[in-house]
Amino acid sequence: MKFTIAIFFLFTLGCSVKAQNYDEQLVPQYVLPQLLKTNNGKPVRNKTEWETVRRPEIIHLFEENVYGQMPHDIDSIKYIPSHTDSVAMNGKAVLKQIDINVFRRNKSVTIHLIMFIPANVNKPVPLFLLINNRDKNNTDPSRMVKTEFWPAEQIINSGYAIAAFHVSDLAPDNNNTFMNGALQLYPEQLVADNGMRAIGAWAWGASRVMDYLQNDKIIDSRKIAIVGHSRGGKAALWTSAQDTRFAMCFANCSGNTGAALARRRFGETVARINTNYPYWFCNNYKKFSNRENELPVDQHMLIALSAPRFVYTTNATKDLWADPTGSYLSIKNAEPVYALFQLTSKLPATIPQADSPVLQYPLGYHLRTGIHDLTLYDWRNFIAFANNYYRAK
Repeated sequence: MKFTIAIFFLFTLGCSVKAQNYDEQLVPQYVLPQLLKTNNGKPVRNKTEWETVRRPEIIHLFEENVYGQMPHDIDSIKYIPSHTDSVAMNGKAVLKQIDINVFRRNKSVTIHLIMFIPANVNKPVPLFLLINNRDKNNTDPSRMVKTEFWPAEQIINSGYAIAAFHVSDLAPDNNNTFMNGALQLYPEQLVADNGMRAIGAWAWGASRVMDYLQNDKIIDSRKIAIVGHSRGGKAALWTSAQDTRFAMCFANCSGNTGAALARRRFGETVARINTNYPYWFCNNYKKFSNRENELPVDQHMLIALSAPRFVYTTNATKDLWADPTGSYLSIKNAEPVYALFQLTSKLPATIPQADSPVLQYPLGYHLRTGIHDLTLYDWRNFIAFANNYYRAK
């Protein structure tokens, strides 16, 4: 199916997208941009130089060339409870639905937050926040529909709160309507070549949810993790890079412009993603279609932006489109920044075998047997990774 789509774009639309590669022998030689060297070539020797010089440089490079600017100015924000159920899940949880209304220049956008919290807790609880890029029924607050994509009952039973918002509140996942959301507040972004697009809008929305969570006393604001699958995983990594209030990031099968190294040109490529989803990233990113080696960044740098906070990435054995090897190499190559903070990665030299998760912080990973999906197996490992850190504190 994907091959048919590729041929359609190549010949019918006349684009220059090349057929995708699934052969490791055909991965081109490449040199990754250096994490610990500033734009003017000076070495980064310690965490202070990373945080004050190199990290801001890399954020700017991603904003200018990949994800677009991240606007921070708003006029006001209001939190309006829309529904509460104190005996949800047969009394095991409290359901809270909150409308987060964000205002700028006489316009507003509403983020509909769904949140379950363990019942009868006597101290603030940690929370997983999912960027839901699939059907809204996956996060059904009534629990008439239950899926592994958002296994709220299992999360509650593990002692965590779980929350979600849908990407359509911020930017519908459609080339014709993506501007009908957060970008209505920032029309100037739409005419800028480095302007925020859909992925950036989803990350912006995650930060507005964090604004709310910081004010909810039942949530431990120091222990909030951002979670995303596929395109949601791309947004989760960009969220964590931008917003240091998130303690952890879980990017599941995030692929190209997520965790996978662009320079490998394996599976989905920069050209392919810019052709199929031109509304996800800023216009400047299109300059690097079929020219990955000219990018001033690669995805190991995106993961490193979360340091010293923790990152866990995943892949699936039947999801070569998302380049499992390239995704692993990306998180592995983020290790030098964590070393600046005296945090020693436990990742092995090569990608682990399937179903052999690395659950020790600060950097975790697993390759799951199966297809491109977010499953209960993934969530169980997210919980185990978080437990290893939170219980050690």
